[in-house]
Amino acid sequence: MTKALLEDAARRAATYLQSLSERSVAAAPAAVAGLDVLEDTLPEQPCDPARVLALLDETVSPATMAMAGPRFFGFVIGGSLPAALAANWLAGAWDQNAALGTVTPGVARVEAIALRWLIDVLGLPATTQGAFVTGATMANFTALAAARHRVLADAGWNVEADGLFGAPPITLIVGDEAHPTLFKSLGLLGLGRNRVVRVPTDSQGRMRVDRVPAIAGPTIVCVQAGNINSGAFDPFAEICPVARDAGAWVHVDGAFGLWAKASPRLAPLATGMELADSWATDAHKWLNVPYDSGLAFVREPGMLPAAMAITAEYLPTNDAERSPADFTPELSRRARGVEVWAAMRSLGRRGLAELFERNCRQARRFAERLAAAGYEVLNDVVLNQVVVSFGTPDANRQVIEAIQSDGTCWAGGTTWRGRPGMRISVCSWATTDADVERSADAMIRAARSVLTSRQPSR
Repeated sequence: MTKALLEDAARRAATYLQSLSERSVAAAPAAVAGLDVLEDTLPEQPCDPARVLALLDETVSPATMAMAGPRFFGFVIGGSLPAALAANWLAGAWDQNAALGTVTPGVARVEAIALRWLIDVLGLPATTQGAFVTGATMANFTALAAARHRVLADAGWNVEADGLFGAPPITLIVGDEAHPTLFKSLGLLGLGRNRVVRVPTDSQGRMRVDRVPAIAGPTIVCVQAGNINSGAFDPFAEICPVARDAGAWVHVDGAFGLWAKASPRLAPLATGMELADSWATDAHKWLNVPYDSGLAFVREPGMLPAAMAITAEYLPTNDAERSPADFTPELSRRARGVEVWAAMRSLGRRGLAELFERNCRQARRFAERLAAAGYEVLNDVVLNQVVVSFGTPDANRQVIEAIQSDGTCWAGGTTWRGRPGMRISVCSWATTDADVERSADAMIRAARSVLTSRQPSR
């Protein structure tokens, strides 16, 4: 029964994936309305698993957004590489709790290898230790927990044992365009979302070095690799040495921008990033592995375990083996590193660089097409992000709605530096140059239709 069910699931999943290149990217309204059939009370009696699977596929599959397809540009989200998706299925069948290396040695070894490869490819210091977590928010949380431990330990305070009540205050310095999830992480850590010193940014959202305040006492400086709108990078080479000389901890929120270091062509954008103390990124964004797959890295050995380690009499440990649970907020968790290992092994160094460089080239092509059609591109397209404006807030909203309704592609709205715009994020391994041209055609067609209809009649 299990074998037949899994084969049916594989068949249905393959059919779904094969349809993505031609189906509407947005879910059809009728399909969304069809979800009402799921609104039922919990049955009293067991149901045939094959029927359960069929109901899910037939009802939910048509109501999904084609995020795994080649023309979804709405958020910084990639698809799933074939090797990564297949590894995810296999790891799900293994059903390993990846907390303890002595209990699940196979997946623990795979994760350790994947971390070693990542540290190498991203150009991080050889001393760096890493952790697999759920996403970029938890990656920031995890790395900043290590930062909190270190700056308070330097001030003579054990925050894990004694908490924050009575602790020396920590100064948080952030760029004015830091991502909201960074502030969420600060709130979860008890450091406060509003207790931050905001540094003004330049026209591309980069932290201005000349406005970074003097540093004294326990301090954490949060810089950014990849502005969510412009894709720009903070000037790490100028900020990191000054901050570290003053005894501050420098953390890099690199949810997608950190991957630029894997490309010789893009790496100069992140010059000096390796001088920081910790880094956060998300493998589902641009490495194109399935959800969820955040990564936290910390330069100084022992800082992650100092903030995260857990012990209990019933948990088997071995000092000679790396215990993954000592590096993450979770104890029980899935073996996230398996898909990362598979993605990196399948692509290799050259494949990784080609993926990131191709997406950046495709982003530049979007900008070229839209600018040539008369629409204003608001950012310098240095990475994989494009922000284009179609005029007033109302006009911008109508154009985006028309693009989304058309179904050829999907992009979302934003407001950046007071200007309304549409953000295009090119992140998928599946996006071809033909997809870019087809999508640009649809965007321009929708914009012209909307803006022409808004012109007053003579």
